[in-house]
Amino acid sequence: MRFTGPASATIFALAWPMMLRAIMLHGTVVIDAWLVAGLGEEAVAAMGLATAFGGLLLGVLLAFSTATQILAAKSFGTGRPEALRTALVCGLVINLGAGLAGLLATALVAGPMIEGSAHTPWIAAEARSYLAAFSIVVLGEAAAQSLSAHLNGCGETRRPFYSYLLAVPVNVGVSVVLIYGLLGAPALGVTGAAIGSGVSAVLRALYLGHHVRRANAAALAASAWTQGSFPRALRDHLVFALPVAATFLSATVANTVCSLIYARLEITEFAALTLIAPWVQVAGTVGMAWAQAAGILVAQLLGRGAGAGVLEDFLRQAWGGAVLAAAAVAAAYVGICASSGWIYGTLQAETQAALWSFLPVLLLLPFPKGSNAICGNTLRAAGETVYVMHIFVWSQWLFRVPGTAALVWMGVPVAWVFSLLLFEELVKFPPFHQRMRGGRWKVAKL
Repeated sequence: MRFTGPASATIFALAWPMMLRAIMLHGTVVIDAWLVAGLGEEAVAAMGLATAFGGLLLGVLLAFSTATQILAAKSFGTGRPEALRTALVCGLVINLGAGLAGLLATALVAGPMIEGSAHTPWIAAEARSYLAAFSIVVLGEAAAQSLSAHLNGCGETRRPFYSYLLAVPVNVGVSVVLIYGLLGAPALGVTGAAIGSGVSAVLRALYLGHHVRRANAAALAASAWTQGSFPRALRDHLVFALPVAATFLSATVANTVCSLIYARLEITEFAALTLIAPWVQVAGTVGMAWAQAAGILVAQLLGRGAGAGVLEDFLRQAWGGAVLAAAAVAAAYVGICASSGWIYGTLQAETQAALWSFLPVLLLLPFPKGSNAICGNTLRAAGETVYVMHIFVWSQWLFRVPGTAALVWMGVPVAWVFSLLLFEELVKFPPFHQRMRGGRWKVAKL
């Protein structure tokens, strides 16, 4: 039986809520830092020190949730209630287990590292207090991210976005009250920001859990598991998810190492890289959301048993949309560079010049990055998570990280250091597209 592939409008309908949700997630971090900034530089330093650990934990949860999203989409495509239930329950168990394991590891190693990095005992104490309260965020997000991934896989991308519309104002309100001790509440300083984020995360999990329960009543009522037993199903889910988690973890560590290397640049060059990095991340969510939506639909088509012709027709539309998304991102980068003098009014002329020197790379970067993202999400949807992991890990650790160290050591202009982001995408381009042309993924089984 031949299935009709989704149109570009279907990809867009899935992509825009994920894009806005990602932007709001990045914005939440900015808002928390802005709220704490009123307490002074030492409070900001304490928060920054603690969130280095908290951010790594949330990154691991996001990685496992990405795998759950793919499996949920495949299960949704099959139309079998027991498959959908298996993906949901296994995803929740793995995320909660990863969250608890991460908190245990953090409790063992974070204390000495904070003590060694903090400039004053007060900063160390505040960082430890913030991190202790942040455990609420980790557990709440473990459930919320898994439930969001399940809904995304089922094509319900708007509901996770709505959960942020509900939770972000609560986060801001509770944080302000607890940071500064308003309305008779104790003034908890930076710890208040962590508690506010925790309340927000728990609220999101409850909201998403309620909706999943309503929307998936038939799946939750199923008594069977896809592999005959829950332990076997959990093992298969984990085997699929581990390469995805390793890919995200490698990227996080590689970015951290490169940031430490950047610190050896001239102060104006380092400042320019620091300022452009969040804009690259936020603007890049446009192309990444499009690619993730395409990956969800590929997984659903594979679950339905769609043939190679349907998959190829669909991907041609997806790649066409990716080009348009890349053009929009490139235009956004032009606007960011052009308005940087207004956004950051106190920048030195050298820093401003460094930002403008990034523009040629920024104009080209979205195009190979968007195409690689389509390939990566498609291959993951077909179960080729190990192959995708190898491409990312080796391009990072055999090319970008040593290349960054070498260029910084040689003292080349900062634009060449920044250009390694583009060249990394060009390194990944041949193995990704060669694998896509091979066609084995079109009949792959998860």
